[in-house]
Amino acid sequence: MKGTRALYAALAALYLASCTTEGTEGSDDTEGTVEPAQSLDEVFKEAADTYDVPVDLLKAVSYVETRWNAVTGEDDELGRPAGNGVFGLWGENLAKGAAAAGLDEETVRTSTPANIQAGAARLAELAAEQGVTGSDLMAWQPVLAAFAQTDDVDARGAYVTDVLGVLAGGASSTAEDGTVIARIAAHGDITMPEPITIAAGSTDFAGAIFRSSPNYNSRNGSAVSLVVIHSCEGAYAGCWGWLRNSAAQASAHYVVNESGSEVTQLVREANRAWHVAAAYNCAYAGNTQCSKNGVSVNNFSVGIEHAGFASQSSWSNGIIEKSAKLSCDIAKRHGVPRDRNHIVSHGQLQPYNRTDPGPNWPWSHYITRVREICGDASGGGAGSIIVDSNNANNDQNVAKLELAGTWTASTNVAGYYGTGYYFANTASVSQPATFKFKLASAGARTVDVWYTAATDRATAAPFIAYNANGTEVGRKTVNQTTNGGKWVTLGTYNFTAGWNSVALSRWTSSGTVVIADAIRIR
Repeated sequence: MKGTRALYAALAALYLASCTTEGTEGSDDTEGTVEPAQSLDEVFKEAADTYDVPVDLLKAVSYVETRWNAVTGEDDELGRPAGNGVFGLWGENLAKGAAAAGLDEETVRTSTPANIQAGAARLAELAAEQGVTGSDLMAWQPVLAAFAQTDDVDARGAYVTDVLGVLAGGASSTAEDGTVIARIAAHGDITMPEPITIAAGSTDFAGAIFRSSPNYNSRNGSAVSLVVIHSCEGAYAGCWGWLRNSAAQASAHYVVNESGSEVTQLVREANRAWHVAAAYNCAYAGNTQCSKNGVSVNNFSVGIEHAGFASQSSWSNGIIEKSAKLSCDIAKRHGVPRDRNHIVSHGQLQPYNRTDPGPNWPWSHYITRVREICGDASGGGAGSIIVDSNNANNDQNVAKLELAGTWTASTNVAGYYGTGYYFANTASVSQPATFKFKLASAGARTVDVWYTAATDRATAAPFIAYNANGTEVGRKTVNQTTNGGKWVTLGTYNFTAGWNSVALSRWTSSGTVVIADAIRIR
């Protein structure tokens, strides 16, 4: 085995080499050079080789924990310490993993190479305790169960199943700039456990799995009039497993997994779950329901936890879609208005010590989807389509972004839609950002655009609309130095069935940048 300090230095050098950029970061109201995403495949391989852990197992555990996001967890969300790094390390996994790797805990929390090294060292330590060696991935199941850090037997089993599922199906993550962050090929030799059978009518939300938590009490007749969105600050199985533990003294009504493929119900909606440790203040919710000021939020709310972290860079389209269906279902059954004053974030209600679900939760898209699923005509309209600059946030069956030429991903200027945006220098070239959307039938549709405004933006950014035949149906220039952070209407155009598009051209006055963030078709 290499010396741990020498290995850390080598891994850090490898990682930092992939981060090298030219130029400097821009000021708060302009664009500078943005760091590219970093590939982690070689960093995982070095750590796996050093600690004799199968590299795909190492990657799969990290993927289950954080989707390969280098996260900074928030303490006390679930009454347990926060996880950090691409392994979401906390508790014994953090302390013993750092010790086994010969590194201090703060370095492991903040350095991606050190975090991967500590994760590998911890898995190797657990494997040695249980006499597991070799490349047979199925043999590592007891190690995975121990790494899950939960006393809940069902949760340990579910965690193992989640890791095996990643190994069986493979996984890949690509940054907005095209960099492959990491990749796992599918392993056809993995044997998956039988799926859980769900009894009809066993939960308030159809298709959810009921995993009862003891952490609840009576609403004492209070009606539900609020839905609260949370992030677990951890992986799915660990989240619901902990919330079933009486020691947690916390719960939620629901937990949605990372892909949106599974929902756990912990507490019946008729009962009071313990998910917000604050009294209601209507000033945090658009001055609505002010008669409830000073009342515990838990008395009249339904809480939805989401596997993941407030600090992660994006949320999958799957989790957003499933959560939107769940919020719509709750809102319909309880008569809750579908708006940002009645479907709110935990951080919104408790801004002094909470941020979850974090700045990258796509609120505008989320509320639009809740309304569409519920059949509402307001706030975007039933049948509207939003095309985000991050394709991970799009339903790519009907919405996607295509880039030509050099565009740079950024979050430098606040007010962006979703998880960020792209910018490009203006030039006399035909290299647009093209927002594509699929319509089932021809008709006139209104197009709105979202962007961040700043002094270095183009004053006449050209947006050109095309129908599915590639025929131009309209165009408009937009002054992107003003009116940022909201929907700005381009116009109403006659589109055809199929893949239509709105292209943002770079061909305008030189010396500025154009911003490709999001469009809405309604």
